[in-house]
Amino acid sequence: MGNEATCKARFGKQESEGKALLETSEVLFRGDFRLKIPFSSIKSAKTVNGELRLQTAEGLAVFQLGATSAKWCEKILHPKSRIEKLGVKSGAKVSLIGKLDSEFLREVGELTKSVMQGKVASDAEHLFFAADSKGDFSALSKIAKGLSGATALWIVYPKGQKHITENDVLAAGRKSGLKDVKVVGFSATHTALKFVIPADRR
Repeated sequence: MGNEATCKARFGKQESEGKALLETSEVLFRGDFRLKIPFSSIKSAKTVNGELRLQTAEGLAVFQLGATSAKWCEKILHPKSRIEKLGVKSGAKVSLIGKLDSEFLREVGELTKSVMQGKVASDAEHLFFAADSKGDFSALSKIAKGLSGATALWIVYPKGQKHITENDVLAAGRKSGLKDVKVVGFSATHTALKFVIPADRR
C-alpha cells in the first residue's frame, strides 16, 4: 500500500473528484472515471501550483493534491527499492523461512552475508516468512516465540488470492501475540506484512 488522497483529477476531457492512490509502482485514481498509471509509462512528472502533472503516452493526467504533490512527484521520480522499503540495512542479520523468490534472495545476499535459511537466528534483525496458504501459519507461534527485542517478522504472502487474504495474515500474526505495523508491496504477485513484539512485552 502507498499513500492516498481525496482530490480532483483531470485526464483529457474527463474531470472528477475521487481518490488517488500512490502505490509502489503505479498511481491509481477512482472517481467518475478510473486511471491506472504505471511508473514505467510516465514520460515526465512535475508539480505546478499544487498540481501533480503526469505526462503519459495516452495523455496528461493532472491531480490537484496541494502540498502533497511535491512528495508524490519525488516518490514517482525516485521510487525506493524493495530492500529500502523493507528497511534491511547493509550487514543486517536476516533469517529466511519458506520459498522466497530468487531475485529477493539475490538482493539480500548482495546486502549482507549474515543470512540463515530455514530457521530463526537468535539475533536476527529481520525474519522473512513465506506463507502460501493458511496451513503455513501452524509454524508461526513457534517462530514468534523465537523473536526478541525489535526483530521484524515479515510475512510474505500472495496478493489477490481467496485462499489466503490480508485478514488471514493479520489474524495469524495477532494470534501469535505480535503487532502489525507496516505493509509493503513485495513484488507484482506478493505482499509483505510486518509484525513486531509489542513494545510493552520486549
